[in-house]
Amino acid sequence: MTRTLDVALIGAGFIARTHLPAWIGLGARVRIFSTDGHAAGLAEEFGVMEAASLHAALDGATVVDICTPTTTHRDIALAAFEAQADVLCEKPLALTATDALEMAEAAHHAGRRLYPGHVVRFFPAYVHLHKAVTSGELGRVAVARFTRTGRYPTWSPWFADPALSGGIVTDQMLHDMDIARWLFGDVVTVHATQRGHLTAPAAERAVATGSATLTHASGVISQVLGVWGPPTTAFRYTFHVAGSHGTLSHDSLAHPSLRMTAGTGAEGDGVPTGGFGEDPFATQIREFAAAYQGGPAPRVSALDGVAAVRLAAAARQSAATGLAVALDDAAIDDAHPHTPMEKNRR
Repeated sequence: MTRTLDVALIGAGFIARTHLPAWIGLGARVRIFSTDGHAAGLAEEFGVMEAASLHAALDGATVVDICTPTTTHRDIALAAFEAQADVLCEKPLALTATDALEMAEAAHHAGRRLYPGHVVRFFPAYVHLHKAVTSGELGRVAVARFTRTGRYPTWSPWFADPALSGGIVTDQMLHDMDIARWLFGDVVTVHATQRGHLTAPAAERAVATGSATLTHASGVISQVLGVWGPPTTAFRYTFHVAGSHGTLSHDSLAHPSLRMTAGTGAEGDGVPTGGFGEDPFATQIREFAAAYQGGPAPRVSALDGVAAVRLAAAARQSAATGLAVALDDAAIDDAHPHTPMEKNRR
């Protein structure tokens, strides 16, 4: 880094704990504020400061890292932009597309940067997949399938409340809907379903599942499947992408590396660890930190965060009505002026 970043870390839960070592590793000055009483312990553990209030945390900060429940993101981000700070906001940017777009527009008008924490884009398997798709190695892609399975996040009651988290579709499946859009471009229709325990409170052995079929403007069809299972459920993610030149498959449990088939004839329990080289959270924050200091735009933008929220909202609407929902991502670009550097980097 060319200069020391002064980071206000808002929140002291699991995600804050994953971000904090990355900031420290970059030499940032960090102070933590949280309303849940956990900030003091986290600050002491990592040898950083605790802020007494949100105002105190924002005072002098160059970056605000928002690691709080989803419905608090908008207000904290707007306060950060008013304080002339850049923002990293954990996914999803907001629960509604309206709030997410307001955050992106506020960043633009304040001349600040807003990046969503779409960390899956930084996992090596998905980086490899992105290169294979965009380089043409797979040829013309026809269909893709993404799955993500983990235990039901009963450790915090707000996850089970769709009014606070958006449920499994927004809190978990948004990751893979974002990946699908990153790979194959804008989505024109979404058809989704969800089943299981979808309301708060959720018992320890609650189960929920969701499925969304995305039709991209490019013609590719993506299917996204999410599962929240009982406490013994192992975290697992998979993908299978089929193109005219071959297929690319990955299973995080069954296959430690990617498997390529060439040719066409012949509590923390929800985040994986180990075997990645650099921690993907550290890779993400290092890329964001460089951009905050005037370096290249990262691989995910505020508009990507808005689009992901719109996709999740459309999937929830489809699941509620049983009908496909049409989308127009171009409306996001038209609604939010930006420089070419802020465009989605597919």
